[in-house]
Amino acid sequence: MKSNLSNFRSQRGAGLIEVLVSVVILAIGLLGMAGLQASALRGNQSSYARSQAVMLSYYMLDMMRADRDRALLGDYNTDNNATPDAVLTPICAVTDVPQNTLADNTREDWLTAVKANLGDNAQTCGAIRCAATGECTIQITWDDSRAGGEGQQRFETRSRL
Repeated sequence: MKSNLSNFRSQRGAGLIEVLVSVVILAIGLLGMAGLQASALRGNQSSYARSQAVMLSYYMLDMMRADRDRALLGDYNTDNNATPDAVLTPICAVTDVPQNTLADNTREDWLTAVKANLGDNAQTCGAIRCAATGECTIQITWDDSRAGGEGQQRFETRSRL
């Protein structure tokens, strides 16, 4: 009998150590799951921003198709560069859009929507160039670093009116 009692005394606290090790392993697993969830949320936010850029570029194309004659004259362009392959000059501040014509008001509304959906900061800009042939390019840039992206993102849509 003495041997069973001595074995019992030597194992006192062993169950507590096993429980503590199990709690530590569970905590590490839960922290890993929380990190995975945070990473997934950042990825979803970045994907959402890109989807918004696609919809906003199509929005502007639809507005230009509704006013095709003025678009072909270049009224919707954000720059006066006639070279099709030249870098587009973006507009980054809503106050930089003159408010004289329907095209100006449409560009102002579009840039306001871009900034509302992709972040109202200096890196959020829009550029439009539509040639007399009807080939139009729309670029939208924004800062995606907060959503886990690679910083400055650019989305470009090319279409014929």
